[in-house]
Amino acid sequence: MSSVPLHGGIPEGRDTVLRDELRTTGMVWLRELIRFERTRTRILSGLIQPILFLIVLGYGMSGLVGSTAGFDFKKFMFPGIMAMSVVTTAIFSGMSIVWDREFGFLREMLVAPTSRASLALGKTAGGASVAAVQGTIMLVLAPLIGVHLTVLLVLEIIGLELLMAIALTAFGVFVASHIERMEGFQVVMQMLLFPMIFLSGALFPLNALPGWLNVLTHINPLTYAVAPLRQVVFAAQRMPPAARKRFPATIDVFGHTLSIGTEIAIVVVFAAIFIALAIRGFSRTE
Repeated sequence: MSSVPLHGGIPEGRDTVLRDELRTTGMVWLRELIRFERTRTRILSGLIQPILFLIVLGYGMSGLVGSTAGFDFKKFMFPGIMAMSVVTTAIFSGMSIVWDREFGFLREMLVAPTSRASLALGKTAGGASVAAVQGTIMLVLAPLIGVHLTVLLVLEIIGLELLMAIALTAFGVFVASHIERMEGFQVVMQMLLFPMIFLSGALFPLNALPGWLNVLTHINPLTYAVAPLRQVVFAAQRMPPAARKRFPATIDVFGHTLSIGTEIAIVVVFAAIFIALAIRGFSRTE
């Protein structure tokens, strides 16, 4: 009986296929990074909207809301603005799929001798990397509004932004795999993007909301991504109890306050679901 040659405990044929799939995923990921680096206007446009929200809404509402022990509305909004930058870039990264379809490049990718799952994963990884970088750039604004940064805090922020970006990029890839025209993708994304942002607590506290609005915030996946980002930022600030009470960062479900670990676990589950949907949607793309 002939045996299958092994390499590191894995059959050579399977090992070769795995390497090819990883190479394909890496090439698609690299292509997304190169495309991002060559479109400087995309970097600027992705920063303008969050900065406008921070300046106009942040400074405007600070005058109305006031401050508590030196902690004002701008500092509350800052983690949400970073999340907004990540989410906007992540979701719209799926636009490259529609673009590639219109110009015929997607068909060339689909007929290549590789699985469509590796293409979907490469698109997701590339878009998530770009979105995380875009959100991290927003950290340059932190000293301007009095947010204290540490090395540990920056690393925590990057990790949470990357997790958020993976989930939302996969969602964008899934939506893009079902849309053939650029105009249609933009319309659908705008209809989904702003409700997700406004109902996530990124721009206002989630306490004291009406019951029906409270339900919408709790079924919004982005809510559970914004909360841990705000919690790690607030943990590095010197916030008195009065400020923490006025500007809460936690999520309450049925009277129980979720831990940051639970919130991250929920985001991981959503990311896994969206990745599975993205792979399934991409596998059906023609």
